[in-house]
Amino acid sequence: MNCGHPVMPPWHMPTLRRVDSRSGAPPHPTAPAAPGVPGTWRLTAAPVDASVPLVRHAVRDLLHRRQAPVSPDRLGSLLLIVSELVTNAVRHAVLLTPQIGVEVTLAPGRVRVAVEDGHPYRPKALETGAEHTSGRGLLLVKIVTREAGGRCGVDSTAAGGKIVWAELPCDRH
Repeated sequence: MNCGHPVMPPWHMPTLRRVDSRSGAPPHPTAPAAPGVPGTWRLTAAPVDASVPLVRHAVRDLLHRRQAPVSPDRLGSLLLIVSELVTNAVRHAVLLTPQIGVEVTLAPGRVRVAVEDGHPYRPKALETGAEHTSGRGLLLVKIVTREAGGRCGVDSTAAGGKIVWAELPCDRH
């Protein structure tokens, strides 16, 4: 049952595209990024449950292709964060969000993931009791980020939505 939400065809895979971190525009087509070179990539996805694993796989593939200097443990942490942030956008912002935006930024010594939606509510990490089966996603993001030596936060967008992000230091394999 899809509860009236748009259904994404199973063959639809979000496509990451590189953007200029200053302007948000695609870089010149003759200037492809070499592996390990800093950059920002953006993808959009439908606000449906099926987007969560698709986005996670797209981010994993990007980090592998870019040869991001992250260990398997750090990669696992980043993918968990992506899954939680996209899940939150799907569950809580679907009515005001025709598409979820996901950005991955590789910079010297760090990697940042950010998820943008159209809902103005700024989420908070909640500590829930053991009887609750959900509601701990942002708390988990906060803990994983802190344990990795990173930081996370929420920023408002000019359009009235929000961007929830986490930034982790890179490490070596």
